[in-house]
Amino acid sequence: MTSQKPSSGKVILVGAGPGDPGLLTLKGKTWLERAEVIVYDYLANSRLLGFASKNTEVIYAGKKEGQALLKQAAINDLLIEKARDGKIVVRLKGGDPFLFGRGGEETTALSDAGIPFEVVPGVPSPMGVSAYAGIPLTHRDFSSTVSIITGSNEKGNEDLNIDWEKIASRTGTLVFLMGARKLKHIAENLIKFGKDPGTPIAVIQWGTTPRQKTWTGTLKTIVEIAEREGIRPPALTIVGEVVSLKEQINWFESLPLFGKTIVVTRAEEQSRNFVDLLIEKGAEPLAFPVIETVPPEDWTPLDKAVESLSDYDGLIFTSANGVRFFMRRLRENGKDVRDLKGLRIYAIGPKTEQAINALGIRVDVVPEEYVAESLLKSLGQEAIQGKKFLLPRATEAREILPNELRKAGAEIDVVPTYRTVMPNSDMDTLLARMKEGSVHALTFTASSTVKNFSAMLDANHSLLENIVIACIGPVTAQTARDLGLKVDVMANEYTVAGLVEALETFFGQPDP
Repeated sequence: MTSQKPSSGKVILVGAGPGDPGLLTLKGKTWLERAEVIVYDYLANSRLLGFASKNTEVIYAGKKEGQALLKQAAINDLLIEKARDGKIVVRLKGGDPFLFGRGGEETTALSDAGIPFEVVPGVPSPMGVSAYAGIPLTHRDFSSTVSIITGSNEKGNEDLNIDWEKIASRTGTLVFLMGARKLKHIAENLIKFGKDPGTPIAVIQWGTTPRQKTWTGTLKTIVEIAEREGIRPPALTIVGEVVSLKEQINWFESLPLFGKTIVVTRAEEQSRNFVDLLIEKGAEPLAFPVIETVPPEDWTPLDKAVESLSDYDGLIFTSANGVRFFMRRLRENGKDVRDLKGLRIYAIGPKTEQAINALGIRVDVVPEEYVAESLLKSLGQEAIQGKKFLLPRATEAREILPNELRKAGAEIDVVPTYRTVMPNSDMDTLLARMKEGSVHALTFTASSTVKNFSAMLDANHSLLENIVIACIGPVTAQTARDLGLKVDVMANEYTVAGLVEALETFFGQPDP
C-alpha cells in the first residue's frame, strides 16, 4: 500500500442489479442521492441516474462485451482522481460488483491509492434474471447445486480458462454470464466432455427488463436457434433440468403489457405514477415529455385575485398543476390555506382532488366524469346565479366552463396560473425507434400533448400507421382526430390508471 494520505473523498461501489431499477437496494439509492460523481456501466439501468441530484457529475464508462469506452485501468484512475478531489464517487455497476463485475480489481486499486471505499452489494444477474425468466436455479427434484461461470474474457479468444471436463460432469444447474458470443463454444464443449446433448438450456436476453426475451432448447439445438434468432448480448445462459419448469413459472413474460413499448408524452414531473403503472404491467415506458409546465408570463391577474379571495364564493381547479401553481403564488403573497376559508372548492378529476386534499383542504364537489361538462352538471344543481367563482388554470384552455357559468348568471374570473411549453426532447431517438417498429403505443393525457407532439412529428405522420394511439378522454381524443390522428384506445375512466387499463384490454384482445 502506498503512503499517500487519503483525501476527504470516498468511492462507493454500488451494485445496480440486473436491469429492473426496482431491484436497486435502499442503501444503493441513498448513495446515489448523495453522490457528487457517478461512474456507470453499460449494464446499469440509466433510469437509476434519476436518483442523483441535478448537480451530480455523471460519467459513462461504456463497458460492454466486445468493446470498452474506458479501459479498466483508466476507470481505476478516474475513481482515484475524483476521490482525491474530495468528492463522493459512486461506481454504479450492473448486477453485483463482486460477481464478475471487476469490483475486486477496483477496490484493490483504491486500497493501494489510500482511497476510502465501501461496497454495496446488488442483486446478482443469475438470481434476478433466472427469477424473471421463471427458472428456479435450484429445485429439490432437479438440482441442489449451482455453478456460475463467466462466458467471456478480456482477451476475446476462445479459451475461457474453464475445466470443461469437470464442469460438464456436474449434475446441478450451470449458469454462464456474458456468454452470448461464445454460445457455440460453450455448447460444443459441454457435449464434448459428456453432458447429455438433450440437456435443457435457456438463453435470456435483457433479463428483468421489459425487453426481456427467452429462448429455450437443448445443448444440441440451441446454437441453431441462436443463429436463426440473432441472439446478441447482453444475455445469460442457464443449463440444466430446471429450465423445464419455465412453462409453469413464466410470470414476468405473462404480464398483460409485457414486450410493449409505450411512449409517455406527459410532462416529466407528472409522469412518475403513469410510468410505474406501465412497468407494473410489464411494459417498457419510453418517456418523451412534449410539454413542460412553467409559470405564466405575468402573475398580475392571479395576484389581484389572491388579494381579494373574500370576494369569491367558489374556487374551481381543473388540474393538479393549477393547484400547485396557485398554492405557490398564494404563499409568495404571504397567505396560506386559511385564506380559503368560506370558499366552496371544486375539482375536476381524482388527481386534482388528491392534490387539494394533500394540502389539508376538503373538496366540496367532484363531478362523476372528469371533464368540464360534468362539473357544469354538478354546478347546475346549486343556486349559482349571482355567485362569483375563481378559475386558476392554464393560459390556454377550453372556454366551455366559464362561458356556461356566465350564461347561468354567475360571474367568473379566469386567471392564468401556469402555461405549457415544449421541452427539448430527443425527437431523433424516438423517430429511430418508430422507424424500426419498436414503438407499440403513444399515449396522450391532454389536448396540449397531442398538439405539441403533432407539431414535433412534423412530416413524419406516416410513421404512426402501425402505432396505437391512446387518449385519456374524449376531449383529448377529439383533438387527436382533428389533427388527423386515428384514436385506437380511450380510457373509460379519465385517469392514467384508466388509460393503462384500457391499453391492457386493447392489447389483450386476440389478433383478428
